[in-house]
Amino acid sequence: MANSTDSDAPKSARRGLFSRKPKAEKKKKGPGRMKQIADVFKMTRRNDPNLVWVMAGAFLGIIAVGLLIGLLIDNWITMLIIAVPLGLLAAVFILSRRAERAAFTQIEGQPGASGAALSILRRGWILEEQPVAVNPRSQEAVFRAIGRPGIVLVTEGAPGRAKALADGERRRMNRIAPNVPVHVIQTGKGENLTPLSQVAKKAKKLPKALTKQEVQAVNKRLAALGTRLPIPKGIDPYKARPDRKASRGR
Repeated sequence: MANSTDSDAPKSARRGLFSRKPKAEKKKKGPGRMKQIADVFKMTRRNDPNLVWVMAGAFLGIIAVGLLIGLLIDNWITMLIIAVPLGLLAAVFILSRRAERAAFTQIEGQPGASGAALSILRRGWILEEQPVAVNPRSQEAVFRAIGRPGIVLVTEGAPGRAKALADGERRRMNRIAPNVPVHVIQTGKGENLTPLSQVAKKAKKLPKALTKQEVQAVNKRLAALGTRLPIPKGIDPYKARPDRKASRGR
């Protein structure tokens, strides 16, 4: 009886001799979009108990309007198909807005919260991530943004001491860039104070005074002549920054 040759060996055995090492396991993917939306919903609901009712009201209200229009034009099925995604879009929009408000509620009172409020500003704005002025003892701070309205200073801390700190920084800005408007936004709860969730909105509403080129020129001048102050212990604007992706449901 002839000896068996290698060719007679099972294919699986031969394949095993030359098989490559198993590929490394793929990196675990991050949470999917639906899970992110669910996490945002849970976080927002903890801070806003009426969230479910508001979202449901918006969804059902749009459905009702769609059905009413459909009955009037004798085509309610088509209008219902249109109204359902519109109702879902309205509910997600409400979730996004209220999630952003809830995120600011969570960081309110923490060092760097005012800088986090400014971080929502994007196109056309140049932001200083660290405070430009700090009271080392009481930890009042002033954050700065440069945009079409000019220089915007946002305060943090006790209103009286924070205003004095901002006034000093305003005078310094006027010496460095004498023809550039300087606006001060004081954060907090109370009369003449701006909640964190409204800081970016208020900055955007300021009257425009500079061109895009002038914004860049002012930033270069401040970077060249301005002095960056050391940040005292406890001030960390990075840790106070809210998660925008989560607030948008992404």
